[in-house]
Amino acid sequence: MNPTIAHRFDAEFAPRIAQAIRDVLGPQANVRLDPYGGPGRPTTLRVSAPITERMRGARHPLNLHMTWDEYEIASLMEHGGPQRFAHYLEALPRKLGAWQAARNFDLSTRSQAEPFVLLGNLDLEG
Repeated sequence: MNPTIAHRFDAEFAPRIAQAIRDVLGPQANVRLDPYGGPGRPTTLRVSAPITERMRGARHPLNLHMTWDEYEIASLMEHGGPQRFAHYLEALPRKLGAWQAARNFDLSTRSQAEPFVLLGNLDLEG
């Protein structure tokens, strides 16, 4: 990953993703951005929240870590990247909903079946 591109993503794009996730999860959620730290340490958005209610199969509080594909990040710096990113932000609530079943977490109860869920190499498509 080009460090200049990674730092631009950290400054311009990742905080907007964090805010969009806060908007979905509400004020009880803790959304923390760990910036790019070099090879093998991508920008990571850490999302956690206390369980709001117990549900069968979901024993752990929400603990999601999100990373994005480096080519997807680089594409945001190209022509049309900001518009593409705007579509991604609009689609993010729907995407989070779709990832729930596949990764066994529940946003409504802020719970998950495993102690940690990685949503890695994500795309930035809307």
